[in-house]
Amino acid sequence: MRFQTFLLATISLAASVNAYWLEDIDHQGVAPFGGDGYQVFRNVKDFGAKGDGTTDDTAAITQAMNTPDNRCLQGCASTTTKPAVVYFPSGTYLISSSIVPPYFTQMVGDPSDRPVLKATADFSGFGLVDGNPYYTENLNWVSTNVFYRQMRNFVIDTTGIAPATAATGIHWPTSQATSLINIEFNMPTDESTVHVGLFIESGSGGFMSDLTFNGGATGASMGNQQYTMRNLVFNNCQTAIIQLWNWGWTYINLQINNCQKGVDISAGSTDALEVGSITVIDSTFKDTPVGITTNFASGAEPATAASIILENLALDNVPVAIQGPSGTMLEGGSTTIAGYGQGHQYTPDGPKTLQGDITPNDRPASLLSNGAYYGRSKPQYEDLAASDIVSARSSGAKGDASTDDTAALQSAIDSAASGGKVLFLDYGIYKVTDTLSIPDGAKIVGEGYPIIVASGEAFGDMSNPKPMLQVGANSGDTGHVEFVDFVVGSQGPAPGATLIEWNLASTADNPSGMWDVHARVGGFQGSQFTVAECPKNPGSADIDSNCIGAFMLMHITKSATNLYMENTWLWTADHDIEDASNTQITVYSGRGLLIESTVGNFWLLGTAVEHNHLYNYQLVGTKNIFASMLQTETPYYQPLPDAIKPFPVVTALSDPDFATSCEGVDGNCANAWGLRVVDSTDVLIYGAGHYSFFNNYSQDCSTVDAGENCQARIVSIEGSSANVNVYALNTIGSVSMLDHDGTSVAKWSDNVNVFPANVILYRSG
Repeated sequence: MRFQTFLLATISLAASVNAYWLEDIDHQGVAPFGGDGYQVFRNVKDFGAKGDGTTDDTAAITQAMNTPDNRCLQGCASTTTKPAVVYFPSGTYLISSSIVPPYFTQMVGDPSDRPVLKATADFSGFGLVDGNPYYTENLNWVSTNVFYRQMRNFVIDTTGIAPATAATGIHWPTSQATSLINIEFNMPTDESTVHVGLFIESGSGGFMSDLTFNGGATGASMGNQQYTMRNLVFNNCQTAIIQLWNWGWTYINLQINNCQKGVDISAGSTDALEVGSITVIDSTFKDTPVGITTNFASGAEPATAASIILENLALDNVPVAIQGPSGTMLEGGSTTIAGYGQGHQYTPDGPKTLQGDITPNDRPASLLSNGAYYGRSKPQYEDLAASDIVSARSSGAKGDASTDDTAALQSAIDSAASGGKVLFLDYGIYKVTDTLSIPDGAKIVGEGYPIIVASGEAFGDMSNPKPMLQVGANSGDTGHVEFVDFVVGSQGPAPGATLIEWNLASTADNPSGMWDVHARVGGFQGSQFTVAECPKNPGSADIDSNCIGAFMLMHITKSATNLYMENTWLWTADHDIEDASNTQITVYSGRGLLIESTVGNFWLLGTAVEHNHLYNYQLVGTKNIFASMLQTETPYYQPLPDAIKPFPVVTALSDPDFATSCEGVDGNCANAWGLRVVDSTDVLIYGAGHYSFFNNYSQDCSTVDAGENCQARIVSIEGSSANVNVYALNTIGSVSMLDHDGTSVAKWSDNVNVFPANVILYRSG
């Protein structure tokens, strides 16, 4: 008995040591508008799930997802008021029908021992996890409005379903601020299999990373506006990837092994191609007869559709690199393709037709790791224990959207950083009335996308802007900081608020990072910028000062360096997420993301910046920038008002002066820049989508038939900028795709693609 007691105690201790800290900590997240007693964190085992591989856990998991039976499901457009983190301890969870996560849900498994979701033989449903169900002939949620959800650390297993029976692992038509991370898909390898691992038919992504697909007819079958996908591995699939349609897609470290086909972009006929472009870099295809298949041929339509960039693609026993409708377009073998392009190029003049080898980008060594671009997957701190985690609410912060949490949060941040611990930002809306200083060593992790909001007089002076989060007290302060899974915003007028000011200079061998950290200005309950306070007013240029939500969303200052940003969406809301019709609103933010570091070294993977008044991205006097699939939208209200008011030009920040630069330019010139690059060098962009869909809330301007004339210009390269390289530049609604020192270089009408216009290669020289 003594030995048995000792053995049980030892096993119990081992289990407690190995359990993921998220499972062990106290959960105190509050949803200020979710109702009394609303539960944010849900462990599926607390709802009766067994995870024993034999019990049908479908009902228990569904209860964990939906309790208290009023979350956002069928008939609900969207909401931020009822968030949930649904946690799965390790185990095998047998399911017989689809798990449907409601809006604003995170599904999280134990990263140290990933839980398995395994389908029964008689499984029914569209996806073991159906992220956007068809209750009718339409998706439940408009896919371009599905935000703030993620799923990470799972194994999806369809091998219990007969190979010839249709089965899908995950159905995931979503948009910004969403992700799938650290997931393995296991499917039958039988020749008769029709299983699909991941299916996406629409949306506006997005980011995914660290996905492995084993077996199946198709690893991933996907259609969406744009995506960055990193660290995807396909083993023994009949076809690794089918692109149903897209505007632009960037793959980083794509590994395809022993598949019959690699990437299929042949959707549509030669006279009606449906795939815009793909960019594949730092990748490996092995033991696969055909790397890429396409329907592109001479004379195909649209003229720039099915464009391709390959850079640093290693082939090992891949006889055909690219196969067209009439046979081999690019031979393969066992070799490395240093650079290849197909589409329209401007180097810097054009358009010129490109189909062949290109000189790959000259990559700064400071951006690389082992010969490829540096990248780091989202840290989950799985090696830590619960004692290494400090709770914001246990430290005195309330997160109730009304209490001033400034002092409590500052104390918690300082205490955690000085003690070498991680600050856990329990779900809530944390109101702060002054700057929070983020010291060296800080690590902050959110629960279900909590939000810190700037509020009050300290952020009220546009002529004296003030940061809400200040990372490093002074530009160039040394140190290392990590932010994960939270949101910053404002509550009420904040015309002087810079939501994040990044001053920190980190080392090249250990960059600081932001993963799934977003800005959201307006459009949610608690912001005081909803349809009730800030309705749109088409036809009027009047500016409601009570609807000015930020001075700038993020500022990387002159001596900051070495910051890695992944899946970061800086959004000034165009609609009210809480409204049943997602009604449009008018909220103002002066500037999006400004990088003016003279030191450089920044990685922007799957980032988006939208609806800011003067510009979305602006790079000034900087260098060594790697970016994948930048995405922007111009404010829907422009040009009424246009970009000249209400934000005065701040020369010290190198603001664009539209009153001067628009002289002699026809059309809607004084509209926000999607991307502005001034006096910067070694800017390497692997995919970009800069969109202008509206003219004062009317979409009549953004089609090919209308002349793509919502605005006159959208991307600008200026001054002494050099070695600016853009692969797969996509624009919508702008007459000029790219300007250099005030002169249009590329026009949409010369580069028509599936919906946007596309230039597959631009080099400034």
